[in-house]
Amino acid sequence: MTGTSGTTGTSGDGDGGGEAGGRRVRVVLVDDHRMFRTGVQAEIGQTATTGVEVVGEAADVDQAVTVITATRPEVVLLDVHLPGGGGVEVLRRCAPLMAAAEAPVRFLALSVSDAAEDVIGVIRGGARGYVTKTITGTDLVDSIFRVQDGDAVFSPRLAGFVLDAFASTDAPPVDEDMDRLTQREREVLRLIARGYAYKEIAKQLFISVKTVESHVSAVLRKLQLSNRHELTRWATARRLV
Repeated sequence: MTGTSGTTGTSGDGDGGGEAGGRRVRVVLVDDHRMFRTGVQAEIGQTATTGVEVVGEAADVDQAVTVITATRPEVVLLDVHLPGGGGVEVLRRCAPLMAAAEAPVRFLALSVSDAAEDVIGVIRGGARGYVTKTITGTDLVDSIFRVQDGDAVFSPRLAGFVLDAFASTDAPPVDEDMDRLTQREREVLRLIARGYAYKEIAKQLFISVKTVESHVSAVLRKLQLSNRHELTRWATARRLV
C-alpha cells in the first residue's frame, strides 16, 4: 500500500498500535484480489510488531460470511465490491454478529472507491468506518484498533460524505436506472465519465481490459445508451463525475 492518507475518528485517544501496550486484535481480510490480500497481510500482519493477527481471508460474499462466522474476529477489513452482492450484502448477512451484546464483530471498509454512494451504503449497512486503499500500513493499523474500540474512522475526504448524508432528514431519491447497475458497473461508469481510458480503468480496479469492456457494454445496454459520450452526459447529469 502506498500514499499518506490519514484518518479521522470520533475520538483521538485510540492506542493506534499493537506493540505499544501489548494490545492485540483479530482481523479477517475480505477482498476479491488475492495479491492485494497478500500485500495487506505482509504490511500489517506481523503480529509481534503491529498487534494485528489475521485469522482469515475471503474473496467473495459467501466465503466472507462463512469465515467471519467461524472465526468471530474483532474487526473485518471489507472491500466494497465483491462477487456475490458486494460489501453491503456481507454486512446484511452478518448483522447478528455486529449486534452481539458481547464481543461484536466490527467492520472497516477498505476500498479503491471514493464514491459517496459506496461510502454511505456501507455505513448505513453497519460499517464503523471507511478508508481508501491509498492508506499507509501504519494508519491502517491505527484505524483497525480505533474501530475495535468502537470509534468511527474515515479517510478525511470521505467524512464529509457521511456528514452530508446523515445531516439531511430526507431520504435520497430512488434512481431506478442506477439501481440496475452493479457496484462494479457503477465504478467503471464513473471512471469512464471522468475520461479514463480502458487500460487506466483496468489498472486502477485490478481487472483486465476485457472485463472493463464487458462492464461498459453491460452499462450501455442497461441504460439504453449508445456510446461513452452519452455515458458521460448521463453520469454528469447525476453528479457522478
